Amino acid sequence: MPGDILDNRGRGSAGWSWPSIHPEGRKFALVSAALSLGSAVMAWETLAWPLAFLTVGILAFFRDPQRVTPRDDRFVVSPADGLITLIQKVPPPRELTADDGSGAKGMAETPVTRVSIFMSVFDVHINRSPIGGTIRRVVYIPGKFLNADLDKASEENERQHFLVERSDGVQIGFTQIAGLIARRIVPFVKGGDIVAAGQRVGLIRFGSRVDVYLPEGTEPKVLMGQRVIAGETVLAEIGQAPMIEGVSQ
Repeated sequence: MPGDILDNRGRGSAGWSWPSIHPEGRKFALVSAALSLGSAVMAWETLAWPLAFLTVGILAFFRDPQRVTPRDDRFVVSPADGLITLIQKVPPPRELTADDGSGAKGMAETPVTRVSIFMSVFDVHINRSPIGGTIRRVVYIPGKFLNADLDKASEENERQHFLVERSDGVQIGFTQIAGLIARRIVPFVKGGDIVAAGQRVGLIRFGSRVDVYLPEGTEPKVLMGQRVIAGETVLAEIGQAPMIEGVSQ
């Protein structure tokens, strides 16, 4: 379905299909499957079955389903699948505000709303751009591997910052943060690339978190504890700051 146009009036066709497996995961699955098959041939069933289940788990982790992204310049879509675990007013990371020598301006240092999305090992780990525009920065920072649910993970863990700028100058920063199990952040884009809203920009292996820094004057339309879908869930509308309450049920 890549590139298909669908709408809320019934245009387009939709149906369930098996998600593809991202190339980053195929090599791991191939090794695990080969070891499982070899163990089965050697009649080592106590090893063959766990390796077979591991292969299925790897394929599930690296699944890369198609997503339908709402097309509206006002929308900020979720860059990750997962659970909204933090919504806070904080200054953007220094890597997104400081002069990096490229001539492109960074975000202002004034506090903005940060929305944190926690991805468990059961979530899709392909991350997507929250808006369409030009990638102004991709900054990788080595660090620790603390629990990604912790607030301090945004400052101490291995992470990768992105800054996307629309043609009208509106900027969105977002950060991939490694967690307890994650050991590699893989970017698909580089500075200067032009991306569409919902386009794949990277992945984090095996459990992690993504922080989104909304523009000043913009508040989220999602709630604490809500689950979101990368490339589909609308996190916010640019320039809108609604107060929304929800009920856990």
